[in-house]
Amino acid sequence: MPSRKILGNQGGFTLVEIIAVLVILGILGAVAVPKYMDLTNDARAKAAQGQISELKGRLSVALAGHMLEKSGAVPASGKALVDWLEAKKTGSCPASAETDDFKYGCTGDAATRKVTLTVTEVQKQPLTTAVTATYDFSDAG
Repeated sequence: MPSRKILGNQGGFTLVEIIAVLVILGILGAVAVPKYMDLTNDARAKAAQGQISELKGRLSVALAGHMLEKSGAVPASGKALVDWLEAKKTGSCPASAETDDFKYGCTGDAATRKVTLTVTEVQKQPLTTAVTATYDFSDAG
């Protein structure tokens, strides 16, 4: 009968080593997951700011269109500009709109030549804080 050779060094991991690895992975997960969530929220906020910039561009073009149509007359207020756009059905800056990527809207001020732009959702995910900006055309005309 052949003799069995007893190996002194099995080459496996000890329980302590496995627990140490699990603890390290847990710490990394506790640090990395919140950081990742912050990055996604920041990315959504930046995308919303990009949408605001697009809306400002649309409003600039719409303002020029209004002035061309009305022989150089500037709308009396932000509300007048938004109402004119709604009547034209241009979709340049609707009071409320939703696309696959954004939920946004424009609100014209009745007393000033300002339009408030607001983005509340990016890719069907609500923003923790809505991104807002103001389009001011008080220096036009």
